[in-house]
This record gives sequence, C-alpha cells and structure tokens, in this order.
Amino acid sequence: MAQPSCWIIYNGNLHPKKFMDFAEWTAKAAEKKGITPTIIKNNELLVTFKNGKSMISGSYTNSSPDFVIFGDKDIFLAKQLEKLGIPVYNSADSIEICDNKSRMYQTLADHGIPFPKTIIAPKVFGDLHDESHYYAIAREIGFPMVIKEAYGSFGMQVHLVENEQELLDLMKSLKNTEYVFQEMIKSSYGRDVRINIVGGKAVASMLRKSETDFRANVSFGGKTKPYTPTKEQINLAAACAEVTGTDFAGVDLLFGNDGSPLVCEINSNAHIRSIYDCTGIDVALHMMDFILNDLKERGPSHE
Repeated sequence: MAQPSCWIIYNGNLHPKKFMDFAEWTAKAAEKKGITPTIIKNNELLVTFKNGKSMISGSYTNSSPDFVIFGDKDIFLAKQLEKLGIPVYNSADSIEICDNKSRMYQTLADHGIPFPKTIIAPKVFGDLHDESHYYAIAREIGFPMVIKEAYGSFGMQVHLVENEQELLDLMKSLKNTEYVFQEMIKSSYGRDVRINIVGGKAVASMLRKSETDFRANVSFGGKTKPYTPTKEQINLAAACAEVTGTDFAGVDLLFGNDGSPLVCEINSNAHIRSIYDCTGIDVALHMMDFILNDLKERGPSHE
C-alpha cells in the first residue's frame, strides 16, 4: 500500500507564529506515522464556480490527498474539499459549530450539556440604537458579567463588565458584532481545565490558572500544570466532542459553584504545543492514529 498523504491547511493571512506552529507540529506527527504531509495556506486553494459546477482552483489542482487536517475556519473551503470526497478532520460542520459561540451554546443546550447561564445578544445592524433588552439581561445574569464575542480565539474577544455603565459602553462599542452575555462563574475565576479529546477519548489534560486575569488562557498570563480530570469532567468533555461532531477538540471546563464542571467552550482547532509543554503528551500523534484507523474503517479508497 502506498504511503498515505495529507494536506495540512492553515490561514495564510494570520501571521502569529502559533498558527504555523500547529501546521508544522502536525506535519512532524504525520511523518512519524508514515504519512506524507503538505502544508498549504487556505488562500492557495480557491473555491471556484464555473459552468454551473463547483471546484477548487489554485496551486494544487493537479493533486489530491488521502485526507486533510483543517487547521483553519474557512468553512466554505472545508465544505468544498468534502464535496470532492476528501475526508476532512475536523469536518466543516463541526468547525462551524465551534467557531460561532452562539451556535456552539445552542448546540450544547440541545443536548442538555451544562454551561453558565447565557443569553445571545439580539441582532444589531450598524450602531446600537435600542438598548431596551439590556434591562432584562442585567436582571437575569447580574454583575459581574462576561461578554463573549461570537468569533474569537485565545480569550482575546472575551470581556468582563462589572456594572451597568461598563455593560452599556461595551454594547455600544461592539455595535453589530455578534456576541453573548454570560454569567460569571466566580468559583472558577482565573482557572479552568483543558481536556484534549481525540476519537471520543481524553488523551491529555492540564489545569490553567491566572493570578492576574479572569481568563485562564496562556495568552493572558495563565500558568499550566498537569491535571488528572475526574470521571465527570472526562465524560462531559467527551460529550461535548460528540454533540459538536469533532473528531478531536480542546474542551475547556470551568469549576462550578457547587463543584460540578461546566463547559466554557469547545475548540475544534485547538493548538497543542502548550499542552505538550505541560504534560509531555503529543496530542498530534493521537490524532494521526485516529485518522489512520478511521480511514481503514471508511474502506479501501481511503486507506
């Protein structure tokens, strides 16, 4: 059997080193598992419609991989690769669910998954002219309150508001940005648990804790240490991956006021260097093992 090949796709317009780092890290894991990887920018593969048909044009039209690791959120490109019959990990639908926090929480609620009290901000076009919903939201959630923009990574689009004026000011500055209002879980202030799920199983876990910020993200000064999750935490993280359809995911859990875990969010494109630095576990190797086994189960055309 010929050595399998894969494309590892990342966003060509994102310059932070961590995006290329993920692509290079997974490429090394692929090579260790006997897979030939090619790292490709998303803007080198153009979703094109011509003569009533859809296709991909660009630099790689004369080749096709056995599978794709999609380290980006270019949903229409992922969908087009799937239309061509190429297995994509994670799937376009699962990435789309996790990428938009409003849709993610709605999906979790459809399956009874516990997370902090959340309200999706009403749709705004342009500037905010009607803030009447603010009063009901303030009564329901109270202060301090967390505001999460629907799209964002590494905690960069997550805000903490302490009072009514801060909330109004932020609502006006966000304008037509999609976002959600969320209860602040005081018992989990500045700390959470990241569990990496691959193929429905927990393969690595770490505790993240910040002494200076309500967000535990490493990008905001959070420190990490290896963590042994409880059975309840493992089951909750695995359930998150299942209901969102992610083959692999980084699930962030909060410590609820009563001690039970709550879902903070699910990352379909979880970066894996920090958990390796913390635990010594290479999540990418587990990802490759899962993919190779999944291709075998799909049949000869994908082996």
